[in-house]
Amino acid sequence: MSSPVNHTTFTIVRDLPGSPRHAFRFWSEPELKRRWNDCHADWTVLESGFDFREGGSEVALWRMPEGQTLGVRTHYFSVVPAKRIVYAYEMSLDAASISTSLVTVEFAPGPKGTTMTFTEQAAFLDGSDPETRQIGTNDGFDRLVAVIEQENAVQH
Repeated sequence: MSSPVNHTTFTIVRDLPGSPRHAFRFWSEPELKRRWNDCHADWTVLESGFDFREGGSEVALWRMPEGQTLGVRTHYFSVVPAKRIVYAYEMSLDAASISTSLVTVEFAPGPKGTTMTFTEQAAFLDGSDPETRQIGTNDGFDRLVAVIEQENAVQH
């Protein structure tokens, strides 16, 4: 018997150092995104692809230490540099879909340089707790802030 679908929508707002154009780079440039988005050093990368543009896609497949595989397939619908990203993504566990989400990320001038507003609408197909996704996303944004601060790159 399949699990009931759990739906959620959540919004996370973060103040980021630097201009919106600078903050956007940490989503659009593969090496910068990898530095904050890769969170499990003990996972083995099996597949990776990054085509960040409207109509582009991103794929990742990892093997976890226990042997399971976790996959993410992303499709970018709207990319407006320094302003907005709209994408959908599916997560799979051992090739079985476990969630599908629509995400909007907006960048605007803010008190520290940029206010980033992230809104995710998700359907969890495996009965998992949506709160876990929000916690994981917040953890990722903690890493994003740290990487931007460490990068101390020239702002564009």
